[in-house]
Amino acid sequence: MDNPDFVMIKVMNEGKKILLSGVKPTGRPHIGNYFGAMKQFVDLQDNYNCFFMLADYHAITKEQNSAELRQDTLDLAIDYLAIGLDPGKVTLFKQSSVSAHTELTWIFNCLTTMPYLMRAHAFKDAEAKNHEVSVGLFDYPLLMSADILLYDVDVVPVGADQKQHIEIARDTAEKFNRVYGEAFKLPEPLIMPDVAVVPGLDGEKMSKSYKNTIPLFVNETELKQLVMSIKTDSKTPEEPKNPEECNVFALHKLVSGADFPELKKRYVEGGIGYKESKEILFKNLNAFLAPMRERREEIAKDTDKIRKILELGGEKAKQVADKKMNKVRELVGVN
Repeated sequence: MDNPDFVMIKVMNEGKKILLSGVKPTGRPHIGNYFGAMKQFVDLQDNYNCFFMLADYHAITKEQNSAELRQDTLDLAIDYLAIGLDPGKVTLFKQSSVSAHTELTWIFNCLTTMPYLMRAHAFKDAEAKNHEVSVGLFDYPLLMSADILLYDVDVVPVGADQKQHIEIARDTAEKFNRVYGEAFKLPEPLIMPDVAVVPGLDGEKMSKSYKNTIPLFVNETELKQLVMSIKTDSKTPEEPKNPEECNVFALHKLVSGADFPELKKRYVEGGIGYKESKEILFKNLNAFLAPMRERREEIAKDTDKIRKILELGGEKAKQVADKKMNKVRELVGVN
């Protein structure tokens, strides 16, 4: 990352499949985000031509404070670089840098019926809760389809519960290809095997909406406070414990490699209290997170460099998207 000018090296290597992932810059990432997705992004960057998009247009369906959105977008870029994404290997860019995303969405709007979009999980969930639904929230699956289809994406990494996004993109591509002519590749979901579902402080799935998270870049003092507050049962240190039912032990699985066999033995046989288990977890989790935390602090000192990386990534993404839009405009008849 020393020289952002290297971002524009040819990342579209022959023979590599194309991968795209978009993340909304809303709030800071937690360890559930890292073990559930971000770690896999780092692992995938050597095997795919990767586009990692900061989905700022998607964010404004909820976040409508411009200063916060700008800062959150910059923070997310720093987070990505801190976990190990290499701008010399991947295309890291802001969605709003590529106007083709919103242009293509309008074309897809004109092909898609309202009853079809009413199947989308986010809309159905909002409607069930009697939330007021903006046109943007209702329409976001088509913006997501445009995000994917502009880049001839082969795979999109998603959780098993997010497959519908890819199904909508495929349906939209097939309908456009049928109505206007062949333009879009049909993407496939990339569902990572053995991805951890990380429990939060209360035992529910770690989620910002549940307010039960351990932030990825939290400082050491706050990290210890959070770890020591993890919910447990009331068993004494001497009592045997089922490790598969313990929220603390679930986190040990992620970061306590060297200590793990002995910890499991002591859980099953008895002889370890939750306080000691949490102290060991804090030690191991802090050792795991500290290098990323320090790397983030260093990267954040030069925001001009981060903006340059995003600018160059946007130029790269725009070159690819504009080529696709030229073909789309010709097929639609608006060129």
